[in-house]
Amino acid sequence: MNWAQAITFFKQYLKLERSLSENTIVSYGRDIERFASFISPEKPSALVIEAHDLQNFLEAINEEGMKPHTQARMLSGLKAFYKYLLFEEYITADPTTLIDTPKLGRKFPDTLEYHEIEQLLEAIDLSVAEGPRNRAMLEVLYSSGLRVSELVALKRNHVYKDIGFIRVIGKGNKERLVPIGKSALKHIDLYLEHSRVHVPVQPGFENFVFLNRRGRSLTRVMVFTIIKKLVEKTELKKKVSPHTFRHSFATHLLEGGADLRAVQEMLGHESITTTEIYTHMDRDYLRQVVLDAHPRS
Repeated sequence: MNWAQAITFFKQYLKLERSLSENTIVSYGRDIERFASFISPEKPSALVIEAHDLQNFLEAINEEGMKPHTQARMLSGLKAFYKYLLFEEYITADPTTLIDTPKLGRKFPDTLEYHEIEQLLEAIDLSVAEGPRNRAMLEVLYSSGLRVSELVALKRNHVYKDIGFIRVIGKGNKERLVPIGKSALKHIDLYLEHSRVHVPVQPGFENFVFLNRRGRSLTRVMVFTIIKKLVEKTELKKKVSPHTFRHSFATHLLEGGADLRAVQEMLGHESITTTEIYTHMDRDYLRQVVLDAHPRS
């Protein structure tokens, strides 16, 4: 079995049996293709790889200056790939078993202060056609802590205004109900009633909440671009992305006394360990409060 065949079978498995998102599948495929291009001149089959081949690859990308987090992500993909090949009995031993993941320092996500959130929201020009849409999108990101992929996929019939919830389709097509604030609902209504009605909606996109000017669903890249332009406009000296709103949502909830498991549920984290990073941020915040305010500090 050559590399192309093995990667195709693996991606089909991820889609049909693991129900992973298209973005995740593409990411896995890209990382394995990177390894394949490195090793294929010497070993044209994915089934004859040994641990030292993987170690050589990791050393090579490390020498190229690839960040440890990226190396760890690539190794995670390769481990999943070879577990699949072992499960399907294409191989008899997993060559990734003894490969150690690069050591990673804990990286806390960037967050915005509440006044910075307000600054970005107020900077949106509501007089232009896309203004109400952009305001509604950022209100939803901060109000409900959505991933950008979840935001662009949000459907009109998944917004339950009467009970203040939205239904979100998260990773692995898993559904969850997330509360949404009054301000976000108000701006969704303003967008739908006064702006979206003037967009020529393309067939198949009638149920999407957020549309581009051609009447199709937004791309993730477009949301990043909208936020980048807002940050430049406000001259905010922070690196801000759609995920920054999600991080800020979680951090502000915990700082306000929210239960960790409730935040886990709203973020759609499978493991509470993922959510616990925000408790560390909260402790740092509390410690800084003491340092700034206590007379003996």
